[in-house]
Amino acid sequence: MASKKFACSSIRVESFLLILFCSVLVACGSRSDDTSADQKHAGGVDQITYTWKLVTTWPKNLPALGTAPVRFADRVRVMSGGRLNIKVYAAGELVPAFGVFDAVSQGNAQMGHGAAYYWRGKIPVAAMFATVPFGFLPQEMNAWLHFGGGLDLWREAYAPFNLRPMTGGNSGMQMAGWFNREINSLADIQGLKMRIPGLGGEVFQRAGGIAVATPGSEVFTALQTGVIDATEWVGPYNDMALGLHTIGKYYYYPGWHEPGSALEAIVNIDAWESLPEDLQVILEVANQAMNQEMLDEFTARNASALHSLVEEHNVELRKLPDDVLQEFRAIAEDVVRENAQGDELSRRIYQSYIDFRKSTLRWYDISDKAYAEVR
Repeated sequence: MASKKFACSSIRVESFLLILFCSVLVACGSRSDDTSADQKHAGGVDQITYTWKLVTTWPKNLPALGTAPVRFADRVRVMSGGRLNIKVYAAGELVPAFGVFDAVSQGNAQMGHGAAYYWRGKIPVAAMFATVPFGFLPQEMNAWLHFGGGLDLWREAYAPFNLRPMTGGNSGMQMAGWFNREINSLADIQGLKMRIPGLGGEVFQRAGGIAVATPGSEVFTALQTGVIDATEWVGPYNDMALGLHTIGKYYYYPGWHEPGSALEAIVNIDAWESLPEDLQVILEVANQAMNQEMLDEFTARNASALHSLVEEHNVELRKLPDDVLQEFRAIAEDVVRENAQGDELSRRIYQSYIDFRKSTLRWYDISDKAYAEVR
């Protein structure tokens, strides 16, 4: 009888120990989950805060070009829950306008915003990722970059400089610019000093003009003081913001040199790779939003600004003579082709651009062009 009682007691003790052991395991599991959640909430690995500098080539508070990076930075901060904070610096605040590429490449700033044709001295073919005279319209440029292989080639070209480029906006169809001399023929181009960058500047130079590289913050003074005789900038919206209508006598169109200028956001590759995947995606999506929104803003505001320039400020609007445009176009074909002969990558970029242009023109002729002629 005693042995039976002992056996029963043993069973009860073993059962109790088993229940106690299971309870401890459950409790340990619960504490482990709670600890992970507390760490994540309190600032674990996933909650590291990143502080970046973004330098631009644009004057402070310039509509669209200057304000778009600021809106971009605000959106990144909100979308990241404050984990990625980007401080934007206008041209000259941290580095000169034309120092953006080097600053980001060397890691002195994690990010930059500008236009690829400013870096032709480092990468001659880079201009094709901004705009080509008589080349792509904005939607065609976006299509080539995002769905025609252009962006992959762009990143390949910038990789040796430790840079990752992304589309950062588009200023749309531009104006030919402000001239303090009438342009009635090619003879009027001879010796004319004009602020005009990129491949367009080289075309202008070969046509007999003098192309001058001037950052946006210095354009007004250069034209006002006679350092230059003419300047292109963007279009009515931005040009009026710079006050160019107060010193430019004639306003010429069309913007043959920049039919759809893509802007760029460049990121230092080391900084990019330091980010977790979700913050990388946030940067890409915010850039895509900036890219489209900028084009929308220019499209909407250029129309109203042009009306104000002509009707309220009595700006003299003129079209460039056909023979001037035809000569520019003939020269442009040579310039673009020669610009891309430097190395194997440059030739691939050129061929990709030309092939995509041929295919998209077929569609354009029976879509946008056909519709524009009848609406």
